[in-house]
Amino acid sequence: MTGWLAHDGAYAVFALMALDAVLPASGEVTMLVAGALAGGAVAGAHASVLGVLLAPGLETYVVMSVAGVLGSLAGGLAGWSIGVTGGRPLIERHGRRLHMGPEALARAERWFERFGDATVFLGRMTPVVRSFIAIPAGVLGSPVGRYTALTLAAAVLWCFGFAAAGWALGAAWTSVGHSYRYAEALAVVALLAAAGVVARRRARERRRA
Repeated sequence: MTGWLAHDGAYAVFALMALDAVLPASGEVTMLVAGALAGGAVAGAHASVLGVLLAPGLETYVVMSVAGVLGSLAGGLAGWSIGVTGGRPLIERHGRRLHMGPEALARAERWFERFGDATVFLGRMTPVVRSFIAIPAGVLGSPVGRYTALTLAAAVLWCFGFAAAGWALGAAWTSVGHSYRYAEALAVVALLAAAGVVARRRARERRRA
């Protein structure tokens, strides 16, 4: 990832963050690396855009962060469009292959019923969950205007925040990045464990019925 970001700069950030908007693609680590590049912490690497090398510092930080925001927004809108045009059948038929089965859609529905449009913003700011908001938002009819505004606001905070952390950490971003991956893995395990508990309870209720 470091080599790709150093070679393709803003384009790589845009692509990775667009993918991360619909499937887990380590968006946190992407922006940490982007921030480390801005701080000149990656030896021999300089970010670029339109074939122009960017000077380490504020210039690189702003360009890479904006690229991340635009990528998140583009991926989020693509996912929303998939949801609007046929996301429910897609999830029902192939959701498990995409790590987004009917249970995830049902959970998203409950979130939207409880929190309304704030689900988009809160979901976009929550590790792991943030990659599974776009398609359900389209399926459940989230208005495109409010969805875009909330996705953009969350992307600005997320991308500029993580890039700033990467810049501040410098070369130490690697240890934080690894730690974050462990935390993300633990979050996935916790979600799976919770799903298992719910499944067992429902199975017991069906047997009693």
